[in-house]
Amino acid sequence: MSALQPTQKRKTRFGQKELLRLHDLLVYIVLSVVGIIFLLPFAWMVSNSLKSIKEIYRLPPTFIPDTLQFSNYIDAWTATTFDRFFINSVIVSACIVLGQLFTASLAGYSFARLRYPGRDKIFLLYISLLMVPFTVLMIPLYVQMRHFGWVNSLNAVIIPFLFTPWGTFLMRQFMVTIPRELEDAARIDGCGFFRTYALIILPLTKPALATLALFTFLSSWNSFQWPLIVLGTPAVKTLPLGLYSFQAQSSMRTPWHLIMAAATFVVLPILVAFVVGQKYYVRGIVTSGIKGGG
Repeated sequence: MSALQPTQKRKTRFGQKELLRLHDLLVYIVLSVVGIIFLLPFAWMVSNSLKSIKEIYRLPPTFIPDTLQFSNYIDAWTATTFDRFFINSVIVSACIVLGQLFTASLAGYSFARLRYPGRDKIFLLYISLLMVPFTVLMIPLYVQMRHFGWVNSLNAVIIPFLFTPWGTFLMRQFMVTIPRELEDAARIDGCGFFRTYALIILPLTKPALATLALFTFLSSWNSFQWPLIVLGTPAVKTLPLGLYSFQAQSSMRTPWHLIMAAATFVVLPILVAFVVGQKYYVRGIVTSGIKGGG
C-alpha cells in the first residue's frame, strides 16, 4: 500500500494541473468571444467607411468591401468644417483634463494628508454630489452660463467641469496609501505644503493621475448632451456635434459611408488614449481601493 501512495499523489497533481489548464483555456475562450462581440460594431464601422454608397445600400449587406474607398476619409473631412470641430474638441478635452488633474489632486491631498476639524464631514458632503444626476443640474447651470454670457462659448463646456467629486475620491483613496514617513521626511528638510505636494505626493500618484486623465478625456471627448444645449454656432461646436450636424444636413439618401468615415476618425483618438494609458488605468483602479482611512 505504501508503494502505491506516490503514484496516487502524482496522478492527483497531474489532474490538478490539467484542471487549471482547462480552466484557463475556458476563460480565454470566453474572454475572446466577448472581445469579438465588443469589436464587431467598430469593425463594421470601419468596413462601411471603406465602401461606396452603392455597397452601403446593397442587400444582403457584405462585410468586406469590393474596393477599398480610402477617399471617403478625405471627402468626409472636407465635407464640413471638421478641422474646426477637431480643434475645439482638443481644446475642451485638454483644458478639462488638466483642470481636473490639478483640482482633484489638490483636494485629494487635502482630504488624505492634512488634519483639520470637519475634514471627513466635508469629504462626505463633497462626495455626496455623485448622487445628484447631471440632468437635475442642467437648467440652473444653463441659467448661470447665460448670466455670465458664456452661451455659444467654449467656457460653458470647460469651466463647469474643472472640478470632479469622483476624481477627488480617486485621488484621495490613492494618496492615503502613501507612507507618512515620506511626508515627514520632506517636512524635516524644510518642504512646505505645496513643495511636499509637488515633489513628494504627485510623483507617487502617477497611476491615479493617468487613470483620472483617461476617464476625463473619454468623457469630455464624447460629451454630447451639454454641448448640444449651450453650443449653437458652428464655430464653437465639438466633434460629436459636428458629426450629428453632418448627418442631419443630408437632404436625400444618408451618406453612411462618409458618416462612418467621420465616426472612425472621431473614435481614433479615444482608442489611442486607451491603448497608451491602459497599464496605468489598471494600476490606478487596483491600488485606489487598498486603504480607506487617512
